[in-house]
Amino acid sequence: MEAYLGIDVGSVTTKLAVLNNTDELINCVYLPTQGKPIDMVQQGLLQIKQQLPEDVNIYGVATTGSARYLAGIIVGADLVKNEITSQAIAALHYFPEVQTVIEIGGQDSKIIIIRDGVVTDFGMNTVCAAGTGSFLDHQALRLNMSIEQFSQGALKSQTPVRIAGRCTVFAESDMVHKQQMGHLTEDIIYGLCQALVRNYLNNVGLGKEIKPPIIFQGGVAFNQAIVKAFQEELKAEVIVPPHHEVMGAIGAALLVHEEVATKKNKSKFMGFGVSEVEYQTSSFECKACPNLCEIAQLSLDGRILARWGGRCDLWEGSPISQESKSE
Repeated sequence: MEAYLGIDVGSVTTKLAVLNNTDELINCVYLPTQGKPIDMVQQGLLQIKQQLPEDVNIYGVATTGSARYLAGIIVGADLVKNEITSQAIAALHYFPEVQTVIEIGGQDSKIIIIRDGVVTDFGMNTVCAAGTGSFLDHQALRLNMSIEQFSQGALKSQTPVRIAGRCTVFAESDMVHKQQMGHLTEDIIYGLCQALVRNYLNNVGLGKEIKPPIIFQGGVAFNQAIVKAFQEELKAEVIVPPHHEVMGAIGAALLVHEEVATKKNKSKFMGFGVSEVEYQTSSFECKACPNLCEIAQLSLDGRILARWGGRCDLWEGSPISQESKSE
């Protein structure tokens, strides 16, 4: 069976998706990254291999996400694509009429504006946590409940409390204040969901024309209270697609299928055996500018394969012979 593999390595979760030659999802894996992208890519490959039929042959592999260059080097990717393109392609595949894509992950969030099947604008937030999934995770932890209990409890709210959610610090102090005033927990946590939505729309969505159909992707779309809050704020239906949590990986697989069909080159995929390779990681200080970033590097048997981790893209997906740039 001809198949295509997409790998999306984010700061919080790592996703893998395999599509067949008619672009139907065969299988997918969703794992916590836990600050170990190399290990999680290897673990994901091992898991997805076990779930695939024996007659599957991978004809192409693409990587996306914040650690896409690193993942691409480990697996031997045929294509490395940014998250905006991957998310947009996946949304268009399932909803050709889509005009707005909302994507919220653990530590960043995005909005993609699509008109007539083409991305015309986008926005990203990688700085403020108040518009991301980690914001809700942290508040759920403070309230001693799981994120599932948080979501279910928020949906019971009848009179939500307005929380000052422009910043996680302010939101926490305001939440404590509302608790002390005696407000019901479900009203407070739905107020937090509304605060996240307002923060997203006032930052990531600022100045963007949000038109339906609106597709909500990313892990936070599991939270039905957030979906409800978006629908109330936008006064429009917000569609959560099946497999919304792995749409980035699906988009990457769709893109590499198109790439392989066009070029007809043999895939550079190193095989599922890379899940058993023992890589070594180390770091050094880049002296190219006053930031003095700590650059991580990946090695195999003493040979450096990749470097990453700076504030700029000097080392991202770059050739290894770059010591002169840091001098």
